[in-house]
Amino acid sequence: MSVTISNQTYYRTTEVCEMIGVSRSTLLRWFKSGILKDASHRDRRGWRLFTQGDIKRIKDEANRMK
Repeated sequence: MSVTISNQTYYRTTEVCEMIGVSRSTLLRWFKSGILKDASHRDRRGWRLFTQGDIKRIKDEANRMK
């Protein structure tokens, strides 16, 4: 479920994975290996939050790797 903070919509890791068609472990592996820059926003629990721009960047990178 997306979260709205200061009129900005953020999506959680699971939602992003569903949108771009990769597993959660793949996405986290990309962050860990430096293929993708990690999320710049986190909620109070430390969970990653992604904007539409972040999702586009991740999707573009995923398509480039396929």
